[in-house]
This record gives sequence, C-alpha cells and structure tokens, in this order.
Amino acid sequence: MTTMNFLLETLRLGFSNLLLHKLRSLLTALGIIFGVAAVIAVVAIGEGNKRKALADIEKLGAKNIIVRSRKPDESQSKQPSSSRQRTMVYGITYTDERRIKQIADSSAAVEMIVPLKLVGTKVAGPEKQMQAPTFGTSPELKEVTSLRIDRGRYLTQTDELRQERVAVIGAELAKQLFPLADPLEGHIRVYNGPNTCNFRVVGVLEPVGLAGGAGTALVGRDLNFDVHIPKSTAIDQFGDYVLTIKPGTFESAKVELEEIYIQAREQDDVRALAAQIERIINLEHEGKGDVTLIVPLELIEQTERTGRMFTFFLVVIAATSLGVGGIGIMNIMLASVTERTREIGIRRALGATRMHIIAQFLVETATLSAVGGLIGVGLGIGAAMAFGIVNEKFEMGEPFVATWSIVVGLTVAMTVGIVFGLYPAYQASRQDPIVALRHD
Repeated sequence: MTTMNFLLETLRLGFSNLLLHKLRSLLTALGIIFGVAAVIAVVAIGEGNKRKALADIEKLGAKNIIVRSRKPDESQSKQPSSSRQRTMVYGITYTDERRIKQIADSSAAVEMIVPLKLVGTKVAGPEKQMQAPTFGTSPELKEVTSLRIDRGRYLTQTDELRQERVAVIGAELAKQLFPLADPLEGHIRVYNGPNTCNFRVVGVLEPVGLAGGAGTALVGRDLNFDVHIPKSTAIDQFGDYVLTIKPGTFESAKVELEEIYIQAREQDDVRALAAQIERIINLEHEGKGDVTLIVPLELIEQTERTGRMFTFFLVVIAATSLGVGGIGIMNIMLASVTERTREIGIRRALGATRMHIIAQFLVETATLSAVGGLIGVGLGIGAAMAFGIVNEKFEMGEPFVATWSIVVGLTVAMTVGIVFGLYPAYQASRQDPIVALRHD
C-alpha cells in the first residue's frame, strides 16, 4: 500500500508541476508532437504509395511472364532514316511462339499461353476518330490478365474459328467513341495505314486502374483504350505489317506478335519458367534489343524491398526530429531543476530520498512525452487523412496508417522522454538539502 501511495503521490506532483506552466509544457513537448506526427504521416503516405504500386503490378498477374516486342533503334531499319519509305522488321516471331508452346507441351509448369498481335493504332466510331491500339488475341487473355466485362461479352473460340469481325473495347474508348449512344452492337473502323476494316462491338471492358500508375509504365499504354479482336481475323484482314503514314514519310513495321503472356500454374514456377523463356528468346534475338521480358513477380518483390527501404529512411528522418525534441525536454528540465532548487531542498528536508526526486522528474518528462506522443498520433493521422483528400490530383496512393507506426512512434516518444529526462532527474537528486534550502 505504501508503494501504491508513493506512486500516486509522485504522479500527482508531476501533473501538478506541469499544469503550473501549461505554455512551457506545451512548447517543451512540441518536438515530440511533431516528431511522432511526422513518423505517422510519412509512413502512411509511403505505405499508401507502395500498396498502390503493388496493386498496379499485381494486376499484370503474379504468375504471368510477359514477352514484348520493342522497336529497336532507327539504325536497325532496312532503309536509311532519311528515306521517305522505310520498313522495319523486329519483335516476337511465330517461331518464337512455337518454341514457347513446345515448353508448354513438355512442361506441367505452364497454364496458358496467350499471344497479342498489334494490327492498328487508329480507330473511328460513328462521329469521331482517335488513336487507340487494336490487338488480335485469343479468348484466354481475359483470364490471364483478369479483365472484366462491363457490358456484353468477351471474345470466344467461335469468333476465332469463324474469323468474326467482332471487337471488345476499353471503357474510356467506349465513352469517347460513343458519348451519346450504347456502344454494344455499334460499329468501329480499325485503320492500319490505308487498310481498314469494320468491326461490330460485342463487349465493353470494365475500367482498368492502370492509368497513371506503375502498371501503365509496365504495360506501356492505358488499357482503357484497347481494342481486342480475334487473332485469326487480325491476320486475315491486316497481315503482319503495321503501316503508319506521317507527313512526308510512309513507314511500315513487320511485327508478327506484339506480346505473349505466359501464365505459370504455380507462383513458385515463375522464375524457372522465365529463365527457360529467356533462353528461347535469346536464340534469335540476343543483342538485337527488339524483345524484352517482364516478370511482374520480380517487380512486386523489388517494389516491396524498395518500399521497406524507403519507409526505413523516412522513419530514421522522423526519429531524428524526436531526438531533437528529447534534447528540448532535457534543456527545459535542467532549467526547471535550477528554478525548483528550493522546492527540492524542502522535499529532501521532509524525508524525500534521492529516488523520490528522480521519480518525480522522470514522471514529468514521461508525462510530457506520452501526452505529446498522443497529440502527435492525432496530428499524424489527421495529416494523412488530409493528404488523402488531395492525393487523387497527384495520382498517388491512398495513405494507409500502419498500426506499427503508431506503436513505434509512441514507444520512441516515451523512450526519448525517459532517456533525456534521466540526466536532469539525476542532477536534481544530487542537490545538497542544506544548500538547496538556502537557495533564493
């Protein structure tokens, strides 16, 4: 009971002394308040951006491997760059596709292989014409890339077998080509240079949240403007050449396949499968720089590592401000020791031990740190929420307040208060009672 009374009395005295100087107590705690608030806010913003980047990348499929054609340097073209008519031959070939399919036939690690063939970069609706890529592909693309249909349907095997002139278009493209009409059963015209072909719209994709995010950089385009048609129709109507007419030039590129999606059965198979595919691609393309390999799983892991490192440095920077706040507490408490020398002398004369004096000053610094930490948590969460209101303008992730950041912030704040309060408390306990009582 005596110990309990001592603790309660020490707490009462600590709070009383702090309340006697409210403004000074607040100013002393400012370093802790802003330090904890900084930890909460920066971690929330960093975690939000990391989660957004991961979500964008994961939409490409953690079990997917993407082989993509890439336009080489102008020096790789068959004609000089100054020629009015140029033809470039590059990218994934049907031979590459056959070799990759041989892996699928001989290995249980492959779930699906889905090719994409670019056949045009311009489309037109009833009243408008705009730039949008058109891809010939197979129905499995919907499963491999987790695309969802908003209205209508996706491509089917029947469309592929019959070489139907049907198309599935992206959400944003549907809005722009058919602003006042239902795009379903409407018609669009796909342009490949002077070659054109009409297609009936049978489906509209749900909006894909890759616009402006990490996924866009990986995909290389905004999927909301895609046009998907059967691969057999694409080859029959447009062949293997993509024609581009620019002022003063007529440019053509022979690209047999723009992309190939390979989906592994299990996530653990992705790295070994990617290594096999890379060896196959290098048989014909090593040193050409016209084919690239993208492994979303590796990008996810890399993003997580980068995010952890970024968060670590942010916490270190914010923790530094907590240290500065602790120095401020120590300075004020040292001044308080000098100011309250007579009080210390009276307490010692009435029987208080050195431990009693140390406990009183430590309670004051710990209270300052705890209250400052709680206020800092509130400010940090408020700052993160306020940033979340305007983050869409900057295309950043929704701030996510991590529980561990609150725990770490409060723990460090308390630790800083106690550590930086030990020296002033020790100095106060060393006061000679007689000298202290004579102090003016």
